[in-house]
Amino acid sequence: MEQSAKIRSLSEGFNQRGVRNHNERLILSVLQRHGELPGSEIARETHLSAQTVSVILRKLEADGLLIKGAPVKGKVGKPSIPMALNPEGALGLGVKVGRRSSEVVLTDLLGRVLFQRQLGYAIALPRTVFAFIEAAYRDALDSVGATLAARVCGIGVAAPFEIWKWGATDRNTPEEFLSWKDVSFRERLTEITDLPVFMLNDATSACWAEHVYGRGREYSDYAYMFVSTFIGGGIVLNQAVYEGPSGNAGAFGPLRVGDRAGRTRQLLDVASVHVLEDRLSAAGHDPRALWAEPQDWQSFEAEVAPWLDETGAAIAQACVSVASVIDFEAVIIDGAFPEEIRTRLVAAVREKLPHEDSRGLILPEIEEGSIGREARGIGAASGPIFAQYFLNTNARAAAPA
Repeated sequence: MEQSAKIRSLSEGFNQRGVRNHNERLILSVLQRHGELPGSEIARETHLSAQTVSVILRKLEADGLLIKGAPVKGKVGKPSIPMALNPEGALGLGVKVGRRSSEVVLTDLLGRVLFQRQLGYAIALPRTVFAFIEAAYRDALDSVGATLAARVCGIGVAAPFEIWKWGATDRNTPEEFLSWKDVSFRERLTEITDLPVFMLNDATSACWAEHVYGRGREYSDYAYMFVSTFIGGGIVLNQAVYEGPSGNAGAFGPLRVGDRAGRTRQLLDVASVHVLEDRLSAAGHDPRALWAEPQDWQSFEAEVAPWLDETGAAIAQACVSVASVIDFEAVIIDGAFPEEIRTRLVAAVREKLPHEDSRGLILPEIEEGSIGREARGIGAASGPIFAQYFLNTNARAAAPA
């Protein structure tokens, strides 16, 4: 029988040096999720035989990915020796390209930040961004020394979908951004390094950070919303980040919501920080103050309070919409704002959600994220690490050809 052209081929493997086999990834993933464990517990969690686990643990330790913990004495027999991820076993470098700033982050196998540098700007131009990335990349490797620099397994890039379309929204001259349409991050980064490059949507990258290092480990299926200049998000299904065939899953910004004037608008036009920037400008404030370090929004309470109220109402509507598609346990909310603002926003969504028409639905829990403003850079750095060492059955093969 002739095969239908519509039947998709299985995803190709990729022959990157250091990619682990399934059982090795499984054991590394269990230790990443649960922390250090003795071999007997690992065998119980993975349903592998004790002998198989023992052989793999020895190999992973020899490869520098695992280290022994302190012996734990039991009631009988020899003390058990737990195994744990070696923080220095592999490093990932993350690049976040944003509307107001770019960032380069270097993290270890546990997600701890070893190097971080940020560049702010009024307009994100390719020549400015790539000059910054090259300089920060060199400095990041120098900062950890040659031994650890050799363990950087790749570069993750978190960038907005169709970055060149920003001009129409922020009133900058669109011509300033048109060149982004023809820019290939992979091609440009090969001029800097021979490390593999992994591309992520910026909000999906933030979801990765929460899933791997934050509260995402508490849930199997959840939606994640990240509020920055524009609102975006990510989806986790069966304890794995789902990116979709084009890497744009969880693009919640275009969801339609109603505003108080009775109009139907996109969520990103109601529940984004650029809306607050406009409020500040109208009140005679410099909106760039919202992004100053350290972040402190107390001086703008007159504008922040109504923005939080409207944003909470819009996100509550969006939560109903996403719950009607997938039966999520929770919606986790984070953003590029102070922790106090995040707490107030989550409280506003919780307050308004019960007043939405949710007939036929089981409403998800509304929870605070835990990573914050740095989530996109940290998530980008986790991309190459996860792609090569851990399991994520829903992720696309985002490594270069």
